[in-house]
Amino acid sequence: MTASERPHVLIVGGGFGGLNAARKLRNADVDVTLLSRGTSHVFQPLLYQCATGLLSEGSIASPLRHLLRRQKNAHVALGEATAIDVETRTLTACRSDGSTFDLPFDHLVVAAGMQQAYHGHDEYIDWAPGMKTLDDALTIRRTLITAFEMAESLPTAEERRPWLTFVVAGGGPTGVEIAGQIRELALHALTNEFRSIDPREARVLLLHGGDRVLPSFGEKLSRNAQRTLDKVGVETHLGVHVTDVGPDHVETTTKAEPKTTTRYGAHTIVWTCGVEAVPFAKELAAALGASQDRSGRIAVEPDLTVPGHPNIWVIGDMMARDNLPGVAEVAMQGGWYVGKLIAAEVESDGNATRAPFKYRDLGSAAYVARGHALIQAGPLHLSGRLGWIFWGVIHIAFLAGGRNRVGTVLNWAATLFLGSRRERAITFGDSRIARNTYFTNARKNAS
Repeated sequence: MTASERPHVLIVGGGFGGLNAARKLRNADVDVTLLSRGTSHVFQPLLYQCATGLLSEGSIASPLRHLLRRQKNAHVALGEATAIDVETRTLTACRSDGSTFDLPFDHLVVAAGMQQAYHGHDEYIDWAPGMKTLDDALTIRRTLITAFEMAESLPTAEERRPWLTFVVAGGGPTGVEIAGQIRELALHALTNEFRSIDPREARVLLLHGGDRVLPSFGEKLSRNAQRTLDKVGVETHLGVHVTDVGPDHVETTTKAEPKTTTRYGAHTIVWTCGVEAVPFAKELAAALGASQDRSGRIAVEPDLTVPGHPNIWVIGDMMARDNLPGVAEVAMQGGWYVGKLIAAEVESDGNATRAPFKYRDLGSAAYVARGHALIQAGPLHLSGRLGWIFWGVIHIAFLAGGRNRVGTVLNWAATLFLGSRRERAITFGDSRIARNTYFTNARKNAS
């Protein structure tokens, strides 16, 4: 079979699921196109460390072209999926300049992931970035570092207070991790670098609607995490919903009666309250006649195909199957499974037996603070320093690229022994904003 006659496998998404599916097809007699909205594979579990100056964006992102450079049957295309024609087996993608192009496929693997959910209040994103992309992490880093710098220049404690108040909405792993990291930044890295303020006085508020943090972990581990948060100075507020967000405040309302509303002055707010499917999921579901759950995830068959479409798979966070969690390991195993299945289908001319996807739960992990992390894997429950060591080993093992692994270990070691965080440069988004930011804001305030 010549290259032009080989089946074409189109993979949408360069995250854990898409990258692993492409790699599994390395030796298959197919042509692979990996369509990605960004140029790099981002290790999302460490985004919060990029946001708090511990790691650079380069440490957690590896160029997809570099990762697939030795895979001769793989091609990378930069674009975002926008529409699909099932009859012609064609997917339409949008380039960064707004123009579109078509990609044909014989087999389609959709691993486009999820985006931050604001539950009907998309306007919150202006003041409360999420934690799903590198742009989110860099925005938070800019806001976080700027807050300390602003407080340093203000003359009174009252003026400084909202700049030194940091709010994290959501008490799941991401929320707990970034709340702990903000306190670590204030307690260790910034302590001796300011003259007018004491960074250790920074307040970190963790707001959560449930009755305990980290509800996906066992109650004992959750209690251990709460004790650590209390010890490092994170103020946890449970049983509350965020009901308003603005440029200088966040408002909460208690779930229980009587409904009590509290307003906090704060300029730095991080949003980690759930996820929803990316816009393409709705287009895909409509074109395929597929059903979606409340978050927009697409229901799939035991072999991860969309019902009625044996050549179209949905994997990772975007799939709804057996209440599987939206974690990296589900996406990775799904990618390997589908890649292996497609390779077998091609080799057998479509006669391969499709065994159902079986997820092997390797556990969950969460970093709470220096020297304390949680590991939950079946009957194995670890916390404290031992959990912290296991957490580090697991994350290094799953980072893409040897250079990133070595660099991350060195950064962690430097931070641990020297207390410094060197990745604190702030960016403004683009050259025009950077050129005009200060004068524009000054004129706005003067008027």
